[in-house]
Amino acid sequence: MTAYVVRRLLQAVVLLFIVSVLTFLLIHSAPGGPALLANPDLSREQVQQMARQLGLDDPLPVQYLRWLGHVLRGDFGKSYNTVQPVTKLISERLPNTVMLTGLALVLSVMIAVPLGVLSALKRNSAIDRVIAGFSFIGVSIPVFWLGIMLIILFAVQLKLLPAGGMYTLGADFSLLDRIKHLLLPTFVLVVANLAELTRYTRSGMITVLSEDYVRTARAKGLPNHVVLLHHALRNALIPVVTIIGVLLPRAVSGAAITETVFSWPGMGRLAVEAATTRDYPVVLGATLTVALVVVVSSLVTDLLYAYIDPRIRLG
Repeated sequence: MTAYVVRRLLQAVVLLFIVSVLTFLLIHSAPGGPALLANPDLSREQVQQMARQLGLDDPLPVQYLRWLGHVLRGDFGKSYNTVQPVTKLISERLPNTVMLTGLALVLSVMIAVPLGVLSALKRNSAIDRVIAGFSFIGVSIPVFWLGIMLIILFAVQLKLLPAGGMYTLGADFSLLDRIKHLLLPTFVLVVANLAELTRYTRSGMITVLSEDYVRTARAKGLPNHVVLLHHALRNALIPVVTIIGVLLPRAVSGAAITETVFSWPGMGRLAVEAATTRDYPVVLGATLTVALVVVVSSLVTDLLYAYIDPRIRLG
């Protein structure tokens, strides 16, 4: 196990290096640049002067090695737009995204797993068809459309919930106020996650329920809830854990569309704003942060496989 973890960590270092190189090349190859996007009326001389100030007139390998040297010292540079350290911007936005997408992921799992189990147990029944229908609708609805419709209904028409933001500007901290701002974007993310998790839980349970060891457990006279929880569900959760491992990085990267629609100050919105303004340090810092979370979540997912099913050996 230790050798496996060490090998995966070494692979992670190589992967992060490749991600940083590709991201660096892609963002610098995009047309325009920080100077022109900040002020399209700048003259050629002014653009060149700004490029020299930012160090963008050096060859790309020189720029990359200089940036990498700073990163290895824990310095992601400063934002071109706000002149604030990138680490500060990420540390400010990251908790907001974790609060939103983390809550949505937890609620999705708590709802999806029971629904998936119920759908599998009632296979081909009316309940199964209803759950499958809701899952299909959840997969099909565009996130941005659902968000806009919820804003129109609950914020504009009914005036029950705020249209966006994380809290009411100028008001003192209030838990109820935070909950009101969380409701709509969390619901959108739960709908998006719920359909996928429910379908995988159902599929896994149907497969496991037909296994010999489940029939043997029932033949021994074990109670139905013991068979379902200790024999069937534990093994059926393996594909669900895989999906959670895929969804987990969203808790850090943020759901860019949802955060943009609801003006939520998170990582996804930060990355979108940085990409549109060619804020190279912020884009690189956010990308590396998300890549690190993807690597870690992948490792944790693999370790959970062995915990859920002892027959799985990591080598």
